[in-house]
Amino acid sequence: MVIRIVARCIVLCLALLAVPAGASMTIEIVGGGANRIPIAVVPFEAPAGALNPAEVIGADLQRSGLFRLIDSQDVRPLPSEPQQVSFPVWRGRGSDALVIGQVIAQAGNRYEVRFRLFDVVKGQQLLGMSYTVPAQNLRLVAHKIADAVYEKLTGEPGVFSTRIAYVLKRGGRFELQVADVDGHNAVTIAASPEPLMSPAWSPDGSRLAYVSFEDKKPVVYVQNIFDGKRRAVARFRGSNSAPAWSPDGRRLAVVLSKDASSQIYLIDLEGGAPQRLMASSGLDTEPAFSPDGRWLYFTSDRGGSPQIYRVPVEGGAAQRLTFEGGYNVSPALAPDGRTMAYLHRRDGRFLVAVMDLTSGQSRVLTDTDHDESPSFAPNGRMILYATRVGNQGMLATVSVDGQVKQRLSQSGDLREPAWAPLRSQ
Repeated sequence: MVIRIVARCIVLCLALLAVPAGASMTIEIVGGGANRIPIAVVPFEAPAGALNPAEVIGADLQRSGLFRLIDSQDVRPLPSEPQQVSFPVWRGRGSDALVIGQVIAQAGNRYEVRFRLFDVVKGQQLLGMSYTVPAQNLRLVAHKIADAVYEKLTGEPGVFSTRIAYVLKRGGRFELQVADVDGHNAVTIAASPEPLMSPAWSPDGSRLAYVSFEDKKPVVYVQNIFDGKRRAVARFRGSNSAPAWSPDGRRLAVVLSKDASSQIYLIDLEGGAPQRLMASSGLDTEPAFSPDGRWLYFTSDRGGSPQIYRVPVEGGAAQRLTFEGGYNVSPALAPDGRTMAYLHRRDGRFLVAVMDLTSGQSRVLTDTDHDESPSFAPNGRMILYATRVGNQGMLATVSVDGQVKQRLSQSGDLREPAWAPLRSQ
């Protein structure tokens, strides 16, 4: 059955006032999953000089660890239309799926991008779409196509068109950057000679909360990534740190020391005094909301060593969740709320672990030495984190089953990543 091509228009508004960040990150795949789907992504028929979406699509799918690319370099002619596809040829190459497409120049430095996805085994078209975009959005469209192919073949949403935020320390300068998940199109959202830390995305992906030391003390800011406007939302006496968004985007959980030791408060972004969530004799920090907004997960030493707890947002007793080892910190919740990622210390190494919140069972996913800041992909498939290899800080990802590992590197130290939510279309 032939699927009609659906026209879409994508507008990218990212950071009109942002400063270009320079060279993009490079990605090294250090582990891959088994039982990968063999897929051929044929170079699109495209004008000379235009980005060919097939390069980006293939790289996206391969990085997911769920796909194996089939070489198409010596196939002639390369198909760009359905009638040009010879399914026996692609079956003979061991391909289960095939992506073909075209890039057609339009007036005003715009392009129409068409693609089709085929089931090679059955000889059927599975998907067909078109996008009309300005030239600078060709890479974004390629990520969108990869998302569509990924979802059609796996049943899960793709996240290749989402973004990540992180802190880059380069020389004596700290930069809060936002980039595509493959490290391209990086822009600097904020920069300071003083530390920047703890970026956290709003649920709609339009704002970042973060901590800046530009006033010689930690202050929590919220900044719109599209127009650059920002405001201080926690500038109280003492320390202001560790912002976390409520799922409805109306409140922030922050850690303040204005009254005593570090404690967790809720701040209504429309105004009003901070509300202290609970009283504790220990240090409470690193809050993280559950996706349904009912629970707040946090790190505390109230039991004698840093461990992870949770407490009802509307009030109640805190419940300890981690017991194995003397150091478990930095909780992050999967989008479905069933899994928690965190940092676990073992033999002097700080490693990313996950806990099934139903069974309480945990397992360590990484094998590096000094990991920090785990953050789930919006589809829950991968975890983004920072680590160190030698003297170099870099970002890395690991699949929730520990099978697929990647490293993202750039000149300078990369730290404190946060994966943005899925953007509304």
